[in-house]
Amino acid sequence: MTSRTVVGAGLGAVLFAALAGTAFADDTPKLTELSPNGADACFGRVYDAAHLKAHPKQKVARIFFYYGHDPVSRPNEEPSAGADSSYNSFIATTVRGAKAPEWAGGWCNHESEDGKSGPIHCGMDCDRTLASLKVDEKGRLIVTDVQPDLYLDAGAEDELGKAEYDRQALGKEDDNFRLDPMPAATCKAEFARIDPIDPALGPPLRERLKPDQPFCYGRDYDAAHLGSHPDQVTQSIRVFRGSVELASFAAGGDTVNWPDGADIAISVTTRQKSGKVTQTYSCQGEADQWRCVASAKMSDFSCDITQKEIFLRRGANGTMMLANPNSSLPIVDMCSKAAEGKTASDDKVYRLNPMPQSACSP
Repeated sequence: MTSRTVVGAGLGAVLFAALAGTAFADDTPKLTELSPNGADACFGRVYDAAHLKAHPKQKVARIFFYYGHDPVSRPNEEPSAGADSSYNSFIATTVRGAKAPEWAGGWCNHESEDGKSGPIHCGMDCDRTLASLKVDEKGRLIVTDVQPDLYLDAGAEDELGKAEYDRQALGKEDDNFRLDPMPAATCKAEFARIDPIDPALGPPLRERLKPDQPFCYGRDYDAAHLGSHPDQVTQSIRVFRGSVELASFAAGGDTVNWPDGADIAISVTTRQKSGKVTQTYSCQGEADQWRCVASAKMSDFSCDITQKEIFLRRGANGTMMLANPNSSLPIVDMCSKAAEGKTASDDKVYRLNPMPQSACSP
């Protein structure tokens, strides 16, 4: 598949690496037909009702082709240092009746030994074809060899069955597109329709939470909440970085790659036990979330806890969402059978509020 998917338990996400500048990297092959000056290039077409009526087997109502840096992505939780995509070409199509486009990315190069002449072929992951390209005498981009299963997994027809495959695949006339050159901003706006930004979420965590500053988020569940959630084990929870975690990052962390390598601590109390249990996790930015792996820094474990993962994501109005898909919080013994597999209790997703640092004191 061409899209990169990140799943964080009930908080599933399909987001991508950060948007870079407008000129190609020095080692990126340049297709001067598409971009004579080396800047990002956009081509597109929106078909009118008359055209679609005359081509009933064409599903695509809108199509845009972008040659340059990733227009799907935007600055988020991944560090900016390694954010640029390896793809150099992107296609987005919206079929009749759809509210948002689908997209695919790949690599386009000349099919010649010197890489500077001949037909332009665009490949995708898994040795598949994205399209073939040429520019006509009027500067329009001719896009051919678009496959019906462009957005589907290889072998999808066998897996889905013919009827469902035909429903999801592109139409029989979805090829030989003739696209007009357009401003790069037009393509960026089109690709932005794929995953519109929710303004209520505010800045990403990596911007909201600074490498050299503590933070504290948490929640205390009252009797009414616990009464309506009898399968919830957690009574209180805190997610924080304090003096210990700050000192650890200051000693060996890289602020350019923040939040990679950032330690956080999570303290919990449960209905069954009055005592507080604290566990340390080491985080890294991954698409629109922090993926945090349990660490043995604080104590010894009889099992390998490096597969115990939780996920942090920004929530609306300054909150933080914590996903615990696979029983990775110390509300149970993390080496016991009760901690094996998916979280069985009603402790999968938490909405946490910012709190004063004193609320997260040991």
